[in-house]
Amino acid sequence: MFSQVGRPRSGEGDDKVLRDQAAGGDRSLAGRLALVTGGSRGLGREMVLAFAEAGADVAIVSRKAEACEALADEVRKTTDVRAFSYPAHVGDWDGLGRLVDTVYDELGRLDILVNNAGMAPLYPSLDQVSEELFDKVIGVNLKGPFRLTALVGARMAASGGGSIINISSVASVRPTPTDLPYAAAKAGLNVLTAGFAQAFGPSVRVNTIMAGPFLTDISNAWDMPAFEQMAARFPLGRGGRPSEIVGAALYFAGPASSFTTGAVLPVDGGQAVVPYAG
Repeated sequence: MFSQVGRPRSGEGDDKVLRDQAAGGDRSLAGRLALVTGGSRGLGREMVLAFAEAGADVAIVSRKAEACEALADEVRKTTDVRAFSYPAHVGDWDGLGRLVDTVYDELGRLDILVNNAGMAPLYPSLDQVSEELFDKVIGVNLKGPFRLTALVGARMAASGGGSIINISSVASVRPTPTDLPYAAAKAGLNVLTAGFAQAFGPSVRVNTIMAGPFLTDISNAWDMPAFEQMAARFPLGRGGRPSEIVGAALYFAGPASSFTTGAVLPVDGGQAVVPYAG
């Protein structure tokens, strides 16, 4: 069993309850169309479900076609919005161009883009990081978001505007030797946010959610005793539930953030304010 340090405390509800609380029954995204990369699992899945429950049609992008379509089918069955699945690899430069063309040809527009897909592979030591691993990490976490934001942002700016949300990591400001390529890529993503906010304003807003450690399926591989010891130093003393990303995502996606762009919002249990808690 996880201790009360590692997991959210009792009474905070399951993910559906937390999504409902974040949305507050609001249909503020009705009529919007949102695309989420890495959308079939983890934080991406929670954002897809939250956007759909807030009234947005959703386009789910992930490498695995079956996982994309399974979530799209769930959305269709549980909400009154449209859901589409688009298998794609965000590290494929030319493939992203084809993805954007296909989405716009089939759906006509995008109002919300969430660059959520990411990867943080383990390695034995820094001197054993291969060029292949380094390039994959940069490709998925930085190059892909750059490419998608450039393509979609330009179309948004030419057709009435939109909101672009990047999912960064507290590692971007609290790097450790065990996640350095990933941390560098996410730090670059923070920089892209500032640059693209200037490039595509005033009609397109570009913001970042700087995520801390969330207890998604990926956390099943963590050394949980070590994580709990680390999390005990956070002001909130725990890791996050996947659905606890939803409030920030709905804020940036909707009209409540109409005067917010170029921002980096930590959603990390306070990890970023604890010097090198990782």
